[in-house]
Amino acid sequence: MTSIYETRPPAVRERHYPSDTTDAEWAVLEPLLPVPACELPTGGRPEKHPRRNVIDAIRYVNDNGCKWRSVPVDFGIPWRTVYGFFQRWRANGTLARIHAELHQMVRIHDGLTPRTVAVILDSQSVKGAETVGQDSRGFDGGKLINGRKRHLAVDMRGMALSVMVTKASPHDSIAARDQLFRLRLTHPELAVAWADSAYGGTLMDWSHTFLGITLKTVPRRKDQDGFAVLAKRWRVERAISWIMRARRNVRDYERLVSHSEAHITWTFITLMVRRLTRPPRPPRTEPHPVEPVKAAGKPKPIRLRPRQPRTIRLAPTALH
Repeated sequence: MTSIYETRPPAVRERHYPSDTTDAEWAVLEPLLPVPACELPTGGRPEKHPRRNVIDAIRYVNDNGCKWRSVPVDFGIPWRTVYGFFQRWRANGTLARIHAELHQMVRIHDGLTPRTVAVILDSQSVKGAETVGQDSRGFDGGKLINGRKRHLAVDMRGMALSVMVTKASPHDSIAARDQLFRLRLTHPELAVAWADSAYGGTLMDWSHTFLGITLKTVPRRKDQDGFAVLAKRWRVERAISWIMRARRNVRDYERLVSHSEAHITWTFITLMVRRLTRPPRPPRTEPHPVEPVKAAGKPKPIRLRPRQPRTIRLAPTALH
């Protein structure tokens, strides 16, 4: 007979939702989770619910777009506990660390270097629900959308390096300064960034002078009517379509901007974990139809010459 003071191992539920982790996915994700408090030198209470069930519940909310209070009971976890893990891992940096480590693992899995030197930038405006406060929403005059704007920076495989959510009202070039500055701090190896014409103008000189990142724009075609697949930009647009597969991201329901960024990060974590459990993609033998074909022979070396910062001269104050 088992004593009431003995701790029983938590039961593992049967997995039948499409968003549930497989055994192969859990083998990749489990080592990246933080150490439980009960195993730390400071000590703590043992966790009552299996972490795999917690991950499955968070992915269920993100994939199906339901409310936190509507977490199915077959997970065996109160919705407040699931939301507590979601909020705590976002606040203490665990979510960002898992995303960064998975990104390097995916690149190594595909036979690439762990870090990339080129990114593609783009933004997406989404409608905000009534739960989004007026202080964190705005009106995008170009898209005629009242809500928030998501700013993405992806590598050449479409995996996000940076996710930032702002009001929908500011211009893309204004938010791009903050995004490029964050990328310079977290990824000092970056050298080139591609974007659409909205990121041109003074932003290109500012990025090259102060951050050392060469920003290049990919303009629309002269005969383009409506949407068209463009070189480099199709990679980030494809990543935006991946985000919209998770129904929680179809519309912004979060009161906090950081929670909106967390849901997008969870979407990319799910994509990267699934990609790690599959065979690596074979290298492309032919270039993409919209990408420019490289000339035969040895490519010309690219020389990046940093510009000298302009000296700011202050006018002398008038004497009275």
